[in-house]
Amino acid sequence: MFFKSALYAAMGLQFYYVAISIYGWFYWLKGKNTDNKSQLPVRVINKKLWIQIGVISVMIYLSILFILVKFSDSDVPFMDALTTSFSIVATWMLARKYIENWIIWIFVDFASVGLYIYKSLWPTVILFAVYTVMAFFGYFEWKKDLKSEN
Repeated sequence: MFFKSALYAAMGLQFYYVAISIYGWFYWLKGKNTDNKSQLPVRVINKKLWIQIGVISVMIYLSILFILVKFSDSDVPFMDALTTSFSIVATWMLARKYIENWIIWIFVDFASVGLYIYKSLWPTVILFAVYTVMAFFGYFEWKKDLKSEN
C-alpha cells in the first residue's frame, strides 16, 4: 500500500519497526533497572538527551528527505520524511521507556492522518486517528506510572 502510494519512507519504516520491537522487548526485560524491580520504570528525558535527540531527528529527517527528493517520485517527500524520522525516534524512545515518546507519537499520528487523507488512504486514516487517541491514553497511563514510581 505504501509503495503504491509512493510513501517510500513509511514503507521502509515497517522493517525498522520489526528490529526496534525486538530491541525494545529485550530492553524492557533485561535493560538497566537500577533497583531490581520486576518492570523497567518509566523515565523522563534530561536536557542533554533532548538536544541529542533533536540533532539526530534533524539528521534523520534531512537524510530521508534527500533520498526521497533525489531518488524517488514521491509527491509528499517532506511529510513522508517528517513522519518517518519522528517515528524512528519515537519508537526508540518507547523502547527505552521514555514518557515523552507519547507526545511525539501524538504529533506523528495526527500529522499522518492529514498525510493519509491527502493520499485517500481511508482505512489508514482511521487507523492513525485511533493511534492518536491511543497515544493520549498511553501518555496518561505512563504519567500515572511515573508518579507512582516516585
